[in-house]
Amino acid sequence: MASKYKLKRDDTVLVIAGKDKGKTGKVLRIDADKGRVLVEGINYVKKAVRRKRENEQGGIIEIEAMLDISNVMPVSKGQPTRIGVRIDKNGKRVRVARKTGEDL
Repeated sequence: MASKYKLKRDDTVLVIAGKDKGKTGKVLRIDADKGRVLVEGINYVKKAVRRKRENEQGGIIEIEAMLDISNVMPVSKGQPTRIGVRIDKNGKRVRVARKTGEDL
């Protein structure tokens, strides 16, 4: 099933709300069912981890957590922009940056 969100993996996004507001990063994963997105280097949280074997170490680690998709905005040429869709001459759907007009 196609996602209703116009974001895709490897898009560069700007965080527009939350503790990491103003930071940019690359989209690593999108969960369209829950409306969440995982962005590289953004929204680090601490997590307690048990050791699995005798020789491994447990403790508290920092991992990236998912953000709500409404809290990020795609970036094109360094500017945050909305995404539109147009049909090219071959009849394919192409994502377009609303602010700059370039294809994504």
